[in-house]
Amino acid sequence: MIDIDPNSSGLPGIDQLRTIVGAVMTVGLILSVLALIVSAIVWAYGANSSNPHLSGRGKLGVLISCAAAVICGAAVTLVNFFWNVGQAV
Repeated sequence: MIDIDPNSSGLPGIDQLRTIVGAVMTVGLILSVLALIVSAIVWAYGANSSNPHLSGRGKLGVLISCAAAVICGAAVTLVNFFWNVGQAV
């Protein structure tokens, strides 16, 4: 039987890689907030100017930016969940 677990000290630069991944997650969350704000403005402008196409694009942007924030926030939990599922196979 083979038992292999992730090795956090096997390669040089693992700590720096974790720092980089954390920074990328932060940037992703900041960009999600920016996209949410811009999409809400587009939605409001489209609704107030009687432009259904622009309003619909704003609504879609709000949904996509919220989904992106959820995925960025849940990325570590999702990876850990599927890692545990894979270990149970």
